Amino acid sequence: MKDAADLMVTIQTIAGRRGVYKPEAYVFVLEALESVMTSIGERRHVSGEDLLEGIKLLGRERYGLMATDVFLEWNVRATLDFGRIVFHLVEDGLLSKRDEDSLSDFIDKYEFRQVFEADYLKGKA
Repeated sequence: MKDAADLMVTIQTIAGRRGVYKPEAYVFVLEALESVMTSIGERRHVSGEDLLEGIKLLGRERYGLMATDVFLEWNVRATLDFGRIVFHLVEDGLLSKRDEDSLSDFIDKYEFRQVFEADYLKGKA
């Protein structure tokens, strides 16, 4: 396992090489993954759907109504972008995937403004 400094260097390298998303977006995905595994009580494979739910919960907790704006700052505009980040991390060996895992697991699962603003203001989970 990489230590935190090595992990950050690796993430910055991935983000720089890809040139699409900021390093913070990659770190956030890894933090959301860790949060999901903590909530289920074991380290195991996490589906795209479960990870996106974790991203939604962590985004609300950490950024509240500003989550959409934070994600836009990272160039993350839709749930598919989080899927692309996951697959970048897989391709670079930081995460693994199963044969049935697909980028399509992340397409249009929710709209950021809806879940981070409208639903948040209504008190929905």
